Amino acid sequence: MGETAYIGLGCNVGDRLATLNSALVSLSRIEGTGVVTVSGAWESSWVGPEPQDDVLNAAAGLQTDLGPRELLDALLEVERLHGRERLGHWGPRTLDLDLLLYADRQVDEPGLCVPHPRLEQRRFVLEPLIEIAPQLAHPVHGRQLSSFLEEVRALREERVQRLEDLAAP
Repeated sequence: MGETAYIGLGCNVGDRLATLNSALVSLSRIEGTGVVTVSGAWESSWVGPEPQDDVLNAAAGLQTDLGPRELLDALLEVERLHGRERLGHWGPRTLDLDLLLYADRQVDEPGLCVPHPRLEQRRFVLEPLIEIAPQLAHPVHGRQLSSFLEEVRALREERVQRLEDLAAP
């Protein structure tokens, strides 16, 4: 398979652990794509204007023959199959899949921005991503993601904790 991509997974509705495990199986079934590595499940407080349940987050490393747009479309279909309804930017997430990184590519087009915007500012994204790819560098800034994590930890106190392993598909 062609390129390495990293996906962020998150949910804060229902049986969150079961949802993440099911999503990983669905990711492994995307044509031309294989799940290579999976982080553990990380729990964090909801970040947004309205209070919501805690979010369970994870990251997955994929090998894929799909291009960035085709992969994003496949991710949106996996979300839909898991009951995702887009009821506004800050709505609850039955499943949220984000294309965080796609090889060392930079893409900025309607509906698709890679690397994912503000990836380097979000501890709930960085912790699971660094767990599976500790040497990974940000393709725009050229710095290891672990250096951003150190900065984010120093800037603000957030509850982000690793809970348990996920079942690799």
